[in-house]
Amino acid sequence: MQRFAGPVTAITTMEDGVPRGLMATAVTSLSAEPPSLVVCINKSASAHDAILRQGFLGVSVLPDTLMAFASHFARAKGADRFEGALWCFQETGAPLLAGASVAFDCRIADTHDGYSHTIVVAVIHDILLPNDNADRCLLWHRKGFVKVSPQETEVAATSSL
Repeated sequence: MQRFAGPVTAITTMEDGVPRGLMATAVTSLSAEPPSLVVCINKSASAHDAILRQGFLGVSVLPDTLMAFASHFARAKGADRFEGALWCFQETGAPLLAGASVAFDCRIADTHDGYSHTIVVAVIHDILLPNDNADRCLLWHRKGFVKVSPQETEVAATSSL
């Protein structure tokens, strides 16, 4: 699975006034009607139960310019993860990263057992594009953070499948 690249996302919620969160790469779009995402959350993650209890979550897609913050968020524990970044809040109250490429404010519509993970179906209530300069998302590949080079982006955009 380490060869399966995925976008780095901060999955967040707020419980009793305290932000809770984790990094995840198992996130994908699900449907345009209603706008929704699938988010797979490891059951052993410290924020897993809080996210399910609250019934809402934020999904912030990190740009490649926030690699240092991604490392901090992944290593830190509890509310300390949220230090060093600006966060904003929309309808649900989930923290959304102000420097994200795109951020989604979601409510949990359904959950399913996914062995070591809980598969969350999340309906999007708001979409934020807070960082106009964050065109490329940060990826997780081979157990580390990687950036997509501009040249690779150009080639991919001009190639046909």
